[in-house]
Amino acid sequence: MGQDTEGAGHELRWGILGPGNIAQRFAADLPASKTGVLVAVGGRNADKAQAFAAKHGADRAYGSFDELLADDGVDAVYISTPHPLHAEWAIKTAEAGKHVLCEKPLTVNRAETMAVIEAARANDVFLMEAFMYRCVPQTQRLVQLLRDGAIGDVLQIEASFAFRSSPSPGSRLWEAELAGGGILDVGGYPVSMARLLAGAAAGRSFADPESVTAGGVVGETGVDEWATATLQFSGGISAHVTTGIRQGADNVVRVIGSAGYLLVPNPWLPGRDGSSSGISVYRLGADVEEIEVEPTPLYAAEADTVAAHVADRQAPAMSWDDSLGQAATLDKWRQEIGLTYPGERLDASIPTVHRRPLARRSDHVMRYAEIPGVGKPASRLVMGVDNQTNLPHATVMFDDFVERGGTTFDTAYIYGGGMCERVLGQWIRNRGVRSDVVVIGKGAHTPHCDPESITRQLHESLERLQTDYLDIYFMHRDNPEYPVKEFVDVMDEHLRAGRIKAYGGSNWSTARVAEANAYAESAGKAPFVAMSNNFSLARAIDVPWAGCVSASDDESRQWLEKNQLALMPWSSQAQGFFTGRADPADRSNPDLVRCWYSDDNFERLARARELADRRNVAPTAIALAYVLHQEFPTFPLIGPRALAETRSSFDALRVELTPDEVRWLDLRD
Repeated sequence: MGQDTEGAGHELRWGILGPGNIAQRFAADLPASKTGVLVAVGGRNADKAQAFAAKHGADRAYGSFDELLADDGVDAVYISTPHPLHAEWAIKTAEAGKHVLCEKPLTVNRAETMAVIEAARANDVFLMEAFMYRCVPQTQRLVQLLRDGAIGDVLQIEASFAFRSSPSPGSRLWEAELAGGGILDVGGYPVSMARLLAGAAAGRSFADPESVTAGGVVGETGVDEWATATLQFSGGISAHVTTGIRQGADNVVRVIGSAGYLLVPNPWLPGRDGSSSGISVYRLGADVEEIEVEPTPLYAAEADTVAAHVADRQAPAMSWDDSLGQAATLDKWRQEIGLTYPGERLDASIPTVHRRPLARRSDHVMRYAEIPGVGKPASRLVMGVDNQTNLPHATVMFDDFVERGGTTFDTAYIYGGGMCERVLGQWIRNRGVRSDVVVIGKGAHTPHCDPESITRQLHESLERLQTDYLDIYFMHRDNPEYPVKEFVDVMDEHLRAGRIKAYGGSNWSTARVAEANAYAESAGKAPFVAMSNNFSLARAIDVPWAGCVSASDDESRQWLEKNQLALMPWSSQAQGFFTGRADPADRSNPDLVRCWYSDDNFERLARARELADRRNVAPTAIALAYVLHQEFPTFPLIGPRALAETRSSFDALRVELTPDEVRWLDLRD
């Protein structure tokens, strides 16, 4: 890594990765910064990199990106490649120990943005998405005006950035494979401005919309040529944003309030090439106030922003959470107009985000155990596949889980209307890991909880998952109207046919499982080898969904200890009870209150917090570690929607609890 740059007074030695048009602007402005100097350039073409370096006074030029990242004399890297390369090279830059300023959009979609942020966090480097207009005095003044109530309550925001060009095959703008079109090229400007100003009106650094509705035109080239959207924020604020690459617009920002409005004639490039820099304030019954703002070289201000916040690893001008919200909004805008890039489709062969072969990390902390009949190690944490309904999100989540040592995935016939099975199946096919992973499927959910439905749904699940067998198959619900014999018979039939390796019951009582296994033994049939009921440190006082069964009570625990049947508990962290959401005075979440609010559970929460403080982990890690430290085999399901949630769940694997601590946490001692 280059020199330590832990403060605003330090000079940053910059490298540029991708010497294209936007990089020319960054390099031209950098000499005007107070903190930055360009020292190296890396490109795919050595001659072009050399010419760029000579033009802008850089000492070194490289004919590859890897060579630039290996330069110990570079502290920070400005990434200005085409959009689809952003995630890969931002991650590799972070792994090289260098600070990252990446052109907008930070990545093509929110899934990749999560991966880049996790890489910056893991490698302890600065990361910022390069919205340079966020770093200049004009934008800061605009935000302050709204916070000061200059036009009363903010009601509506209008922002546009569009230009007219002609289709050009091979051009980044017009190629779907290169994530072209207006939304990801300049549409991010009005969206980021709307989110910034809606946040300012609410006293926050940014706000995410509660809804996005949109329309537009996706041309024959497969990219958006014109698009407009309405973003609805809490507090009644709406924003109307417009972008396009085949038709220009006014490209202004107008903020309408209860007592007037603000107009920013040049919001995106203030002061560039002698253009204006200022804000017009139209207050009710008053003359127009023209606020002049001293123009600042845009990219110099951006470079100085990086230097000022290097020690913080992110900058308030565009924080990591801000970039996540930005990516989610752009995803929704594209979804609303039906724009999915070829590399995001359900049948796409999506590579790992870092473009390396998928491999388990050498420093992983995962533990494993055998489940009878499965024939391969099952990871003690199980990835719940119940919320991943698009392949880009699933790919990033599943790759990360495997790299952390995970092998086991749990899904069901009903999840996502079948889409969760489809994305899991496509990911397994893309990675070629069917023999390495344990796939848990579930069928026979109410109202189709009968032996005949099991057969029909199992065949359909196998087709969706693109496999000829499941490692474990759970009956998703029990139906006491059927004798256990009929369920055991059909499951044994599929096991002997090789469609499943083992089976069990989800939300079956221990009494029914015992009855089923007694029949299986007497009839020479395969028995249940696992259950998937609720089990957590917080004991459920009611179940979240009809037909669910909890196994946290003393009788169920004793039965599991005696029979040593594997338990794969859902809601192993009590639906967020240990995350800080639960408070006796906060009854805003009726399901959380109904299922988990009791004096005993709040005492368990207090003890989890006490032990978490002593172990320097989150209470959620203690709660999950409790499940892992039972005297019967447990494989708790986790249901992360973001990489940060996966990371926090894995902290539980580092927590060792004594038997006395387990009993103390559960108020049994």
